[in-house]
Amino acid sequence: MLRSLFVDFNSYFASVEQQLNPTLRGRPVGVVPVMADTSCCIAASYEAKVLGIGTGTGVAEAKRLCPDIAIVLADHAKYVEVHHRAVAVVDSIAPVRQVLSIDEMECELTGRWQQRARAVALAERIKAELLTHVGECMRTSVGIAPNTLLAKLASNMQKPDGLTVIELHELPARLYELPPKAISGIGPRMVQRLARCGIHTMAELYAAPRELLRTAWGGVAGAEMYDKLRGQWYGPREKVAKSLGHSHVLPPDLRHPDGAFAVLNRLTQKAAMRLRKQNVYATSMSVHVRCRRGRAGHTGDERAAQVGETQDTAFLLHTLEQLWHSGLHLLPQPVMVGVQLHGLIAAGQHTGDLFGFYEATADAQAVTAPAGSLSARTAQGIAPVRDRRKLLAAIDALNGKHGKNTVYFASAQAGLDHAPMRIAFNRIPDLESER
Repeated sequence: MLRSLFVDFNSYFASVEQQLNPTLRGRPVGVVPVMADTSCCIAASYEAKVLGIGTGTGVAEAKRLCPDIAIVLADHAKYVEVHHRAVAVVDSIAPVRQVLSIDEMECELTGRWQQRARAVALAERIKAELLTHVGECMRTSVGIAPNTLLAKLASNMQKPDGLTVIELHELPARLYELPPKAISGIGPRMVQRLARCGIHTMAELYAAPRELLRTAWGGVAGAEMYDKLRGQWYGPREKVAKSLGHSHVLPPDLRHPDGAFAVLNRLTQKAAMRLRKQNVYATSMSVHVRCRRGRAGHTGDERAAQVGETQDTAFLLHTLEQLWHSGLHLLPQPVMVGVQLHGLIAAGQHTGDLFGFYEATADAQAVTAPAGSLSARTAQGIAPVRDRRKLLAAIDALNGKHGKNTVYFASAQAGLDHAPMRIAFNRIPDLESER
């Protein structure tokens, strides 16, 4: 029985760029986070892929392989806008059950649409309507199968512009040509864990007993994988975010401590606004810096601190400053920085301060450092006023109405234009918050 129709856009970022800029059509295109030869491609058009240029290829290497390649600065707002248009088109033909990423969505097949001929006709109509209403460059590969995992695998079997069906009676033979890492969620570490269980191929993964997969996955996820590979239907699992954050590759003119700190300020302010937008509180914060490897051998470092339960931008900026001066400011040649807020608590579970303040006023916040790094320092809390919630809500409202940089903390001034919207694998940015 066919129940899942999986739509996967081909070379999504690059395809959007080619659709919106006709001069890029038919040309090798590399999409980059920052315009620098030391950066790398986060997407490549199929014209570039046939030349050996793909995600992760350095810009300098891409230019060596193809001197005529068009290097385009990523514009994530455009990708989100096109994504919403694409979802609307698909949903008008077959209800979209879940959006898995910026370039992937799934529809559930019901009734007579579970018949192979009807499912294929539906997929062909979706592909045609997307080309008509979203753009001729927006090609898709569609997979049809008994469940989401198998449909996603099917969508990857024929690219670009493919349409592949896997029926229950074709299992497991249709999967044997794939390596286990073709399954979403099986990364390098999971490959190693499977190898320790004697599993190296898809045939071995399929033949493994349920309990062995429980051991490999370390719990119920292994048993679920056993069932999914055999075509068992399952619904989307409710996802509860445990953290949120932002990272950014620094442009060449900001690859020094002052520039890195300014961008971290901007990232922290964005993360704090997202906390309030999602109505959650963070209980800890981490800051990481990645450096260019030099003679001293530095590759980067990380610091973390407990922050109570907070949504407060000023308090998080104060914590950032303490973390930064605990040794991160001494790192040479920073090339990427990031801020992550952990231990998210829903507003309904938030415990307010006993004395009515929004944040702690005197408790020391422990700064933790990885083994072998510089010694930890302490970050003392600040004392926000009672009406800080209203102040921050007013700032968010102004930025939402007039643009994200209408009101901001001045410490981010130097990095104001260098922390743009970024699309994570499983998160579609909120344009209202990001702009």
